[in-house]
Amino acid sequence: MDLNFRQIRAFVSVAQLGSFTRAATALHLSQPALTVQIRKLEEALHSRLLDRNSRSVALTRTGRELLPLLQRMLQDMDAVVADTREASAGRRGTVRIAALPSFAASLLPDVILACRAAQPGIAFVVRDAVASQVMQLVRDEQVDLGLTGGAVDAAEFDTLHQWADRLCLVCPADHPLATKRQLRLAHFADQPLVLTDPSTSVRALVDAAFRQLGRQAIVACETTYMMTAVAMVRAGLGLTLLPGGARELRAEPGLVARPIADAAFVRTVSLIKRRGRTLPAAGQDFLAASIAATRKT
Repeated sequence: MDLNFRQIRAFVSVAQLGSFTRAATALHLSQPALTVQIRKLEEALHSRLLDRNSRSVALTRTGRELLPLLQRMLQDMDAVVADTREASAGRRGTVRIAALPSFAASLLPDVILACRAAQPGIAFVVRDAVASQVMQLVRDEQVDLGLTGGAVDAAEFDTLHQWADRLCLVCPADHPLATKRQLRLAHFADQPLVLTDPSTSVRALVDAAFRQLGRQAIVACETTYMMTAVAMVRAGLGLTLLPGGARELRAEPGLVARPIADAAFVRTVSLIKRRGRTLPAAGQDFLAASIAATRKT
């Protein structure tokens, strides 16, 4: 016969309260039902745990030895149940996110702050990576959610939310293009550019836009990180193209950012998860906060 936690809880209650009557009341059981639980536990263990007469209840030697072990079992199980309920309610848990660096540094801090304000017990793990790595992290289930550039139509992913992100041209404040409120590719097609490397979603968008125009970008320098690209522009190596929401746009007071009107410079941003996998409650809260944040922009 297998043990169950009802039997264990019945024994621990009787042992702690020293009375079948008080234990039955605490457990909301009738005394006969409580007696059955104790008997089944003793049968499963092939040992007498309680000596009972009309006046008192006493633990046998085996009962005394088992009591602290069974108490710890109940405490551990109660803790597991409580933690699981907290996580299911979204009050606890860890949200694992992979995101393009531009979003990890711009959108995510505000979204995480909103989630933590509502549920302080939620923790976050952020992996900032290029688009291909974001997809792989979601595919391998190393993260719950991925925030990446471009539409995602692979069968193994679900797209939970999408929005548009327009690129901007970043140039020195005294550059002739800085006076234009809105630019087109033809304005800077002959300018030397500082571009992120070909593995990034921004570079893919820029290269595709130049191909549509039948031109090839003049690449003065390639970088991995957008902040490095901004530093290169500040040094006078060329101009750069960055997402409109990138915090790097505001990092250098001597530079200005101008939106690019061409539709080719608008990218889709996708929030994805692995198809067939259920998001934890904390992940659902993060999703709702992300949708709210992107609708404000």
